[in-house]
Amino acid sequence: MEEKQKKQEKQKKRAKKYEITVKANKKGRHIMHFLNFLRIIVAPVYYILKPFRFYGPRKVKDGAFVYVSNHRVMFDIVYPAMTTWEGVHYVPKKSLADAPFVGGLVRLVKAIPVNRDGNDVRALLDCFKCLKNGEKVVVFPEGKRNKTEEVMLPFKSGAAVMAIRTKTPVVPMVVYSKPRFFRCTHILIDEPFELSEYYDKKLTEAEILAADEKLRNHMLQMHAKHTEYLQSKKKKRKAN
Repeated sequence: MEEKQKKQEKQKKRAKKYEITVKANKKGRHIMHFLNFLRIIVAPVYYILKPFRFYGPRKVKDGAFVYVSNHRVMFDIVYPAMTTWEGVHYVPKKSLADAPFVGGLVRLVKAIPVNRDGNDVRALLDCFKCLKNGEKVVVFPEGKRNKTEEVMLPFKSGAAVMAIRTKTPVVPMVVYSKPRFFRCTHILIDEPFELSEYYDKKLTEAEILAADEKLRNHMLQMHAKHTEYLQSKKKKRKAN
């Protein structure tokens, strides 16, 4: 019992010392130096193994944004990080934060672990805190990697609420197909937009579901448009 109490006290002390937000520098930018290290060292290696190409506005402005992306493989986390030199807060499942090695990385990149059932008020408040501080948060609302033939799994609630409560623009990002070794993956990015029609309202559960569905439908349309683009490109090649 004594050992358990000591362990709990240590965890409480760590939690007090650990600050989730990042202070802005003199230029007003929120920089995560360890994440920059990963961008420079790890991202190029990943690009060689699993090349990718952005379609749409690749560079995201400084300041607060909620990235909403579908989830194909673990390293989908690379794509949002390559659109900015500011820090981004990922929202991974809580079990990753408890893993021996990965847990340390989760803390170093100031990720915000969340319970998979989606009912994690503490994590949601941490996301609000970061967004209100002018920082970026990355959400994979499917809740898990999509290993099915479906374009996109149903969304769990959370992403829309973050954007609405903090009045933050959403950056929709779609990983068009499953990344594979030495084959180019298409990453679709659309212009940021706001869910302003839901601002300053006491939202019902139905309205929250509708807001999440709006995000999902927007991303499904992005996927469909890209499919049309690729098909028309293929037809032109055959014609020539």
